[in-house]
Amino acid sequence: MITKKIKILLMATLLFIGSFSAMAQKKKDPVNRILFIFDASQSMLGRWQSGRKIDIAKKLLSNMVDSLQNIENLEIGLRVYGHKSGYPPQDCDDTHLEVNFLKAAFAVDIIKKKLKVIRARGTTPIARSLEEGAKDFPSDDARNIVILITDGKEECGMDPCAVSRLYQRKGIILKPFVIGVGLDESWKKSFDCVGRFFDASKEADFTNILNVVISHVIDNTTAQVNLLDENGEPTETNVNLTFYNDFTGTSKYNYIHTMNAYGNPDTMVIDPVLSYKVVAHTIPPVSISNITLTPGKHTIIPLITPQGELEIKMNSKIKYQYIVRPAGFDTTLHVQEINEIEKYLIGRYDIELLTLPRKKFYDVEVNQSTITTYSIETPGLANILLPSKGYGGLYVKNGDELEQIYHFKGEKTQHRLTLLPGNYKVVFRAISAKNHIYTTEESFKLRSGQSELIKIY
Repeated sequence: MITKKIKILLMATLLFIGSFSAMAQKKKDPVNRILFIFDASQSMLGRWQSGRKIDIAKKLLSNMVDSLQNIENLEIGLRVYGHKSGYPPQDCDDTHLEVNFLKAAFAVDIIKKKLKVIRARGTTPIARSLEEGAKDFPSDDARNIVILITDGKEECGMDPCAVSRLYQRKGIILKPFVIGVGLDESWKKSFDCVGRFFDASKEADFTNILNVVISHVIDNTTAQVNLLDENGEPTETNVNLTFYNDFTGTSKYNYIHTMNAYGNPDTMVIDPVLSYKVVAHTIPPVSISNITLTPGKHTIIPLITPQGELEIKMNSKIKYQYIVRPAGFDTTLHVQEINEIEKYLIGRYDIELLTLPRKKFYDVEVNQSTITTYSIETPGLANILLPSKGYGGLYVKNGDELEQIYHFKGEKTQHRLTLLPGNYKVVFRAISAKNHIYTTEESFKLRSGQSELIKIY
């Protein structure tokens, strides 16, 4: 009876641990945080179609915020600049967090009430507002989005582009969205380096743009990377992919390319706020830049990566390595060990085997989905005994030419060298010899897998 109770208790404990482990392993979706930075500078009192810019922008933003009320996993905040101090004089510190981050369900009404009482009065400290806005976000892990709504340019001598770039590189904020409200044409390009710029030249544009921006934040967006073979088919796989933030150069995602159960490239969920440079870490790497994703839609990213394989076989206890270079260039692409197979993009390569002497192959062709193999003879062992310490070296005979492959430095008398089969010559002169005529030469032939004793007298 007691044994039965113990078994039941043990099973219950295991079930609890298993369910707890599954819960712990389930990755939480990150919180989405939106900070609206709203321009209430004096220029917002200007006319814009049906009324003043400030009134129209407040009304349309209120409507947009209202539509966010029931969105889960979303927090909203509001920062305003140019509304507390009149102009002149210029107050470049006139930027304030008016509504701290709250869940959308609670934040909406507070933001709408705050917008109603805001009056356009002062200057335009855009860079300072971005800087302070980046500090408004809590330090926990989240998708931090800045949406800047403005009708003017920086008026306080700071650089909005530098500020935006700094806080993106620090990973505090993602690429900001900038909505220009009736902006002067000459100012529009100045916002390209701040973030993704949208031009609301008409009232109707403003609402549409806000919808597009919000969709970047809340819509699930997917992508797949097609690694194409030489026939343009997505058959290549098992390659590491890195998605870099195209603006900051920092890596955002690292995935090993995978085929799903149906033999198609796997689908990945990718943040549509950023634009990307995608790198396939083939040998050599292949990349594509300026990849943007449409929120809520599936994007196919093609990379041309036809691959074949390369192997050098050798019966040797020594794990020799060889350098692989693009044919005709000195650039090292990869260092590979003998008797191992590695994938390369199809094409021609030069190979230098780090044996003694070096073995080189030129214009080695790697073809689609095939293994290019070279077999090297088993090295032999040369035991060189010198009569005394001295200078000279070992040469390999290449026809009538001699190539020095090893030096005697006057430090020892015995040299054990593992060499490729071939014809060699030892050239030696003792340290004590005071004339060049005492130079000694000795030729020998080394066969595959054999040992030779070379005694110099």
